[in-house]
Formats: sequence, structure tokens, C-alpha cells
Amino acid sequence: MEAFYKTHSHLLELLGNPVRRTLMDEVDWDERVICIKGCRGVGKTTFLLHYAKEFFGRSKKCLYVNLDNFYFCHNRLTDFADAFVAQGGTVLLIDGAGKYPGWTRDVKACCEKHPSLRIVCAVSPVFDADEDCHEINDIAKLYTLGGLTFREYLNLVTAAKHTVCSLDTLLADHDKVIADVTRRIEPLDFFQNYLHHGYFPFLMEKKSHSATLLKAVNMMIEVDILLARQIEMKYLAKIRALLYKLASADSAAPVNISHLSDEVQASRATVMNYLKYMDDAGLITMLYSEYDEYPKKPSQIMIGNPNIQYAICHGSRQNVANEIFAVNALSSKHLINKDKRAAGYIIDNTWLLTFDKAGGNAKSTHCDAVFTHRANGESVRMPLWLLGFID
Repeated sequence: MEAFYKTHSHLLELLGNPVRRTLMDEVDWDERVICIKGCRGVGKTTFLLHYAKEFFGRSKKCLYVNLDNFYFCHNRLTDFADAFVAQGGTVLLIDGAGKYPGWTRDVKACCEKHPSLRIVCAVSPVFDADEDCHEINDIAKLYTLGGLTFREYLNLVTAAKHTVCSLDTLLADHDKVIADVTRRIEPLDFFQNYLHHGYFPFLMEKKSHSATLLKAVNMMIEVDILLARQIEMKYLAKIRALLYKLASADSAAPVNISHLSDEVQASRATVMNYLKYMDDAGLITMLYSEYDEYPKKPSQIMIGNPNIQYAICHGSRQNVANEIFAVNALSSKHLINKDKRAAGYIIDNTWLLTFDKAGGNAKSTHCDAVFTHRANGESVRMPLWLLGFID
């Protein structure tokens, strides 16, 4: 047990001062079991350690442990929890849960045996609460951690403290928010860098961002898709080819499953399965027409976030990156559907979102987001970057 405490302390020392994620204040930390879900690279481990550092400091009441430690090859999590609680522990932070067979069963057993114990788990992006969490769904609460928003990125690189806004606030009073932000910085000086490399927290690491991101993308395919879904490695090339085809296409073009099937030489059913797995892993986003959902054919498919788009297609078109950014920024809090009749997106069945060159300048690389109320035609225009303040 002492070795795990030493590792915990060492990780906290290496943590530094990471950007404080909005989710930190949204989680009900009194829940018995908390599952933090998010795609590879968004900072789930850092999030757990940040929680430990902020709320417990050097106290041994909280302990971070990674279940890929070889100790757990021949030792049960339940026995580890017994020893932890016996030494006064109350909060167990678990990483790598998916690498421990039957982890949900053991987590439930731990909670039943120790009423005072709380457990926080970082789980895979393909973790399904209905299928994978049935043993603990009566005591577990699932939260999703996304990548850095543009607001969080600005706070990280400028040491500013911009606050979160809701979409309703932006629609009603965006001029005030814009004035408050631009009084301190010029957002457009940072926006393109965010689209290219600002979504994943490892941007601050002293290593090649592109190489790190490509490694993460390949891990999403090989671990979060192939391993998790028990797909043979020989199909890796087909999934990679499908992802590249999607990244290279015009994101606004209608989805042609038959064409994708021919391109990667796989059946329509197989392609649909691959698309679902990539969507679960955070590699792509599948958008549907109103009142449609999987397993129906999506109306549009785009890459999951602009950083991945740039990593796969180095010459990514600005309009594609802009649309990916907008959908990604809104999707965590809002329902987004593809409009069948217009080149835009329906937000919460109420607003139609379209894009227009900023200031009407056709040569501008920046654009505005235009929200049009579907019932009364009311229109609200704001700079695209402002959507990155929604969380």
C-alpha cells in the first residue's frame, strides 16, 4: 500500500497547475460511484489528480491507483479497498478500469462492504452505461469530460479567467460578453491555434503535438475500437482508410454509405458498425435529421474535433474546421440535428445555425455564427469563436 501512496504523491508533484476544468464544479462528489468518461487524450487522469490535489492535498484519505499496475494481476480490487479503508481512506480514484476484468462487479462489492467509501473511475470513451454499468447503475453517476473549450484554452495560454456562458446568455447578451473578452485579449489572435492544437491538454507538454495527437488517434482505433469491440487487427487498415476518407470529404456533403463501402471494400453493415464505433471513441460525430437516430443512416458525418481534422488532413479547409468547432462546442449541452433543407444545423429543435463570413468580407478567414429562430425568424449574429465560451 505504501508504494501506491508514494506513486500518488509523486504524480501530484508532477501535476503542476493544470487548467481548472468546468466539470470539476458540475460533479456531485458525494455520489458513491462516479464514472468520468471521455475520449483518449482529453485529460481524465489529470482531472482525477487535480481533484485529489485540490480537495485533499497530501491527506491519505484519497488515493489514486491505476488498475493496469501488475499488482492487480493477482490481487483483487476488493482486497486493496479493504486495506485502504483500514488505513482511514475514504476516496479511491481508479484509472484504467477497463483493463481490470469484472471491475464493475468489484466496485459494487467495495461499496457494499464499505458504506463510507467513495470511488471515482476514469472510463473508456466506448464505455456504455446501459451495457457496461448494469452492475453499478443504481449507485453510479456518469459524467463526460470533453477536450479544452476555447475559453479553457485561453485561460491556459493567457492566464486569464474568462467565465462560462450559456447559449441563452450569448443569444440574449452577446455584445456584453464580447466586450468583456476583447477588453482583455483579441480572441482571433488565438482562435486558429486552438483549432489546430488547442483541444487536447497535452498541448503544454514539451513534445511534438502532432506526433502525440497521431499516437492518441491510433490508440483510439487500436484500443478503443479494435480491442474493446474484439475486432481482428487485420481490419485496422479498413478503419484507418474510412477515417481518412471522412476527414478528406466535404463535411456538409450528404452521407453515401454505399460509396464509403466501396471505398474501403467492406459491406454496408460493417461500415455502419465502424462508424458507430468511431463515434463512440470520439473520432467522428454523426449527425441525424430531426427525430432520427442510430441505427438509421446519419445525414452528416464530421471529424470529432478540429485538432484531429488537422492532424489527419494537414491542408484542412477553414470552413470544415469552423463547422467542426461549432458542432463540438455545442454538442455537450445541446441537441444538434442536421437540417434537411438548409446548409445548417438545428439546435434544440428551436434555432437554425448557419455560418457567414465575418463582416460580409468574402476574403476573411473568420466567420460569424448566425442563429435564426425557426418559429419567428428572429436572427442573432455573433463571432464564431464565442461559441467556445459555452460549457
